Amino acid sequence: MPEQLRLVMEGVTKRFGGVTALDNVSFTAGAGEIHALVGENGAGKSTLMKILAGACIPDAGRIVINGEEVSIKSPKAGIDLGISVIYQEFALMPGVSVAENIFIDEMNSGKRLVRWKELYAKTKESLSRLGFDNIPPSALVSSLSVAHQQIVEICKALSRHSNILVLDEPTSVLSTLETEQLFVLLKKLRQEGVTIIYISHRMAEIFSLCDRATVLRDGKNVGTVLLEETNEQSLVNMMIGRDLKSYFPEREHRIGEVVFEARNIVSGDIVKDVSFNVRAGEVFGLSGLVGAGRTETLLTILGELKRDGGKILINGKEENIRSPLEAKKAGVSLLPEDRKRQGVLLDLPILHNITISCLQKFASLIGVISTKKEHAAAGELVEKLKIKIGAFSDPCSSLSGGNQQKVSISKLLGADSRIFFMDEPTRGVDVGAKVEIYKIINEIVAEGFGVVMVSSEMPEIIGMCDRVAVMRNGTITGELNRDELTELNLIKYSMEVNS
Repeated sequence: MPEQLRLVMEGVTKRFGGVTALDNVSFTAGAGEIHALVGENGAGKSTLMKILAGACIPDAGRIVINGEEVSIKSPKAGIDLGISVIYQEFALMPGVSVAENIFIDEMNSGKRLVRWKELYAKTKESLSRLGFDNIPPSALVSSLSVAHQQIVEICKALSRHSNILVLDEPTSVLSTLETEQLFVLLKKLRQEGVTIIYISHRMAEIFSLCDRATVLRDGKNVGTVLLEETNEQSLVNMMIGRDLKSYFPEREHRIGEVVFEARNIVSGDIVKDVSFNVRAGEVFGLSGLVGAGRTETLLTILGELKRDGGKILINGKEENIRSPLEAKKAGVSLLPEDRKRQGVLLDLPILHNITISCLQKFASLIGVISTKKEHAAAGELVEKLKIKIGAFSDPCSSLSGGNQQKVSISKLLGADSRIFFMDEPTRGVDVGAKVEIYKIINEIVAEGFGVVMVSSEMPEIIGMCDRVAVMRNGTITGELNRDELTELNLIKYSMEVNS
């Protein structure tokens, strides 16, 4: 337990209609502590933090900050109390400068005259304090990398004198190097007495960075542990309420003939002479650092990016794929990296999300959709993938991240895909949902289909793939068989380190 508790939340309860999102939850965090808040999707983490930030009003409970009970009924009230939440989707204005984003509160204070020289100097000082004086104060936020945009968010929070900082999946789009830089910054802020609440599904990050972890499950607090006194397996067991013997379910590796081949694929200067093949019943991995060209390779094959050279063969026959629609007709489909923007239509009903890729199956000769057939087909996919839904008419946004991802996969199955490109298939989903998605992938290859998996998580690549091609700067630097898959070998090829 920290010597000084900065935040105490007691007996917090929140209901949405007939659903209890939080049930008498208590949570504490100390000054100068990095406290992990973990749990499966839908466990109540986001709701608890929205209540802390003033974006959601609890039905019961109280909040104490620095020993005084407070009432947080709006986001502004939370900011005034020193609370800042940095969500996965940044709250920045991309079309204005770094300085304006950081000190937007001061610029909205009613003063008509902006002293730009002073503003830029103040911004430079704030960024230098965090160790990022290489970010130009006058640069447009839209011109910055995702990692630097996140630094701007943190700097904006600190300019508001925030001493409680909440980060929601902060490394989900960062490279390994950027993640290390972020950790250095967070440890520095901890030394300065800032309270950091860290939400993540990545166990390695939690154990390397955080002091304590509080676990939520089904809207309840199931315990708080000192991380130096527990291990990954125990924490996962607390999260899912059952023993998770293996992250990666075993499967029989029945590898068949080559069903897909990419030969000498070129797209501008981002994909350079990439060749690989995939066999029936095989999970083929594309590994490498962020920016290595993995996603761009898939998009070039699918016709989303212009292909300047190379051939695509399916079952030995060359296919001239020039668009995602032509790829779909050829039996090649993509599970996209960005689930919320590209994988599902959040505001549409779950039913339409599942069947949108195969509506022609349920249409009569004059184009009338048979809702009976549509519901039956969707029901089979929901049962097969064990998707937890309320009603087909509910919006897809009502589902947890893991179930949204399953809906995305169901679209590919409904479209009769035979080659599955899966780009970061478990990004942003909890440990339990990850295992379920791994089981689905195993079932897909057990039926004789081929899977190409892009993942930035080396344990996932090692645990799931039969072969792996490692990319760097748009080219393949090496290929590893299953018995050669180690983190050391993946790092060596991704960074072109000579042994």
